[in-house]
Amino acid sequence: MAIAAQTTVGAVHLTVADLERSLAYYRDAIGLEVLETSGGEASLGAGGRELLHLVEEPGARPADGYSGLFHFALLVPARSDLSAWLRHAIDDRVTLTGASDHFVSEALYLRDPDHHGIEIYADRPREVWGAHPERIGTWPLDIDDLLSASDAPRTALPAGTRMGHVHLRVADVDETIAYYRDLLGFDLIAQLGDQAAFLSAGGYHHHLGANTWESRGAAQAPEGTARLGQFTIVLPDEAERERIARLVGDDPHDPSGNRFVLST
Repeated sequence: MAIAAQTTVGAVHLTVADLERSLAYYRDAIGLEVLETSGGEASLGAGGRELLHLVEEPGARPADGYSGLFHFALLVPARSDLSAWLRHAIDDRVTLTGASDHFVSEALYLRDPDHHGIEIYADRPREVWGAHPERIGTWPLDIDDLLSASDAPRTALPAGTRMGHVHLRVADVDETIAYYRDLLGFDLIAQLGDQAAFLSAGGYHHHLGANTWESRGAAQAPEGTARLGQFTIVLPDEAERERIARLVGDDPHDPSGNRFVLST
């Protein structure tokens, strides 16, 4: 049975080595607002909505080479918002790790001080790609054309920013597809053999990405690393949440050990 078409993804929980360092980065470089801090933890978001939850684990080292998070992706409401954010990144010398045209979207990539991957992106209008989300791919981004969509930098992400998708590092792509498609009911939008897969609800290009590029056969990152704690699958109502909960049990995690929680 297909998962509800209105399903999305929500807040991502990460461990970090130095909370104050991370808060400064996510506030000043990324543009998230700090919603709450307490006891070595912090909540950040946009427009009062939590998008990121950080837990300090002093001295944690980057978790490269394990299953876990590849990147979380912040979806801004409009292309002009992405353009204004890029102007801020240029003016304030925020380091990018990539910039891509995915046909369905335009995206900028970064890594935080703990090497967690971040994407900030804007969707192209759904009428451009809606019948063909499987055409998702990667081409060079036309930076000059993107910059033409705004005329002033803006650091703070707009209130309508939300978690657009979560891209996971997994041990095995086929096992991941079997779990998220065959058990939970997400649609498989595109697959790159045994390397990557993209899944979604309601015809979106992807709410979940999964790849083995750095993690084939790998276990979850251990304690002492800056790692994924959990991500959130957001269901449209309590009935759908309870239905999915019966499928996944009390401590849901995929075959690679990536944990998630269900919310409405």
